[in-house]
Amino acid sequence: MKKHLTTIVLIITLAFPLCLAQTSQPTIIEDFKPSTKNQPGQEYPMVNSQGYARFRIIAPEAQSVVVSLGLGGTRGGTPLSKADDGSWMGTTAGPLEEGFHYYHLTVDGGVFNDPGTNNYYGSTRWESGIEIPAHDQDIYALKDVPHGRVQQILFPSESTNTSRRAFVYTPPDYDKDQSKRYPVLYLQHGWGEDETAWSTQGHANLIMDNLIAEGKITPFIIVMTYGMTNEGFRPGARPAAAPAAGAPGARPAAAPGAAAAPGAAAAPGARPARPAGGFARMMDNGFEEVLVDELIPYIDANFRTKADQANRAMAGLSMGGMETHTITLARPEVFSHFGLLSGGTYSPDEIKDKSKVKLIFLSCGSFENPDGVTTAAAELKEAGINAVSFVSENTRHEFQTWRRSLYHMAQLMFK
Repeated sequence: MKKHLTTIVLIITLAFPLCLAQTSQPTIIEDFKPSTKNQPGQEYPMVNSQGYARFRIIAPEAQSVVVSLGLGGTRGGTPLSKADDGSWMGTTAGPLEEGFHYYHLTVDGGVFNDPGTNNYYGSTRWESGIEIPAHDQDIYALKDVPHGRVQQILFPSESTNTSRRAFVYTPPDYDKDQSKRYPVLYLQHGWGEDETAWSTQGHANLIMDNLIAEGKITPFIIVMTYGMTNEGFRPGARPAAAPAAGAPGARPAAAPGAAAAPGAAAAPGARPARPAGGFARMMDNGFEEVLVDELIPYIDANFRTKADQANRAMAGLSMGGMETHTITLARPEVFSHFGLLSGGTYSPDEIKDKSKVKLIFLSCGSFENPDGVTTAAAELKEAGINAVSFVSENTRHEFQTWRRSLYHMAQLMFK
């Protein structure tokens, strides 16, 4: 009898935490509405007030349908269940963070986009997108205020032997006063994205319109272009080995002003040598030349800019932040405002002429590296540099972090 009682007590003890876990699951509120990123007239995907997402796919012949969330599907999957009518439906296991999320469908092992939603370029491919309403979505809401213009331009690039595309945001009053000139922010996207990201996923133009309407910022132009040349490196592939000196296709020997070799003394005016390997090799793909020597002169010649270092900024998210770090250090005479949004930090010893740097803005999500960002900003301030850190609460490496970052960074620029 004693043995049986011990067994019963053990079973109850082991089962009790499971019962608690089951009963602690929140009840899903059935107030689902179509996502704001849906195609016109499409009901699914849907989101509710808690941040859950629900998907419905018509695939009567399929054996398996999974929704893969996150950039490249890295945030895990939501398996869908098949109904008698051939449709597949499922709800995320938990609420998603506020803001924009990439996703795609995996149907019987193949990768497809959801026909119910719009597509957004990410993961080096067009992905589906879903928007979880945010408590602070007012900062990028479409409001009844004067709106600026986002226009596509094509600029000549001798270094890549082609015409390249950029998008340019001009403030609402740009066309009113033909004598007025504006500072410029060169704003870069992340890995696997392109020049459409900031205005489409990021709503950069709406953030600017709202800030200008509220009188919170000095109006400025934003230029967004593709941050790779794909010369010798494509995302997901190893950089090709450089041809030997003098061989066909080899780059010419370093000219005055070129980077000095690691460990070698730099000539006057030379760019500092960059570390080899990893992301540093990816950053050295020719984009610096495209940006500084081709795009910036084109913008200054075709738009009413304040064409000097004091009125020029560069910032970027993720890989775009790494590009910003690399290029602003290599070309300190070009930019005075730097912004790394989930893209690393600067150290005081990297800033050679502190008098020329007007602002360093560092940010990330609270689930990324907040201590590293705040510590780096504090060290820069202690060294006499105007540095500001921002941590986006309850977000990860995602666009809600970067929307909020742009909102706060813009208010500090060109003062």
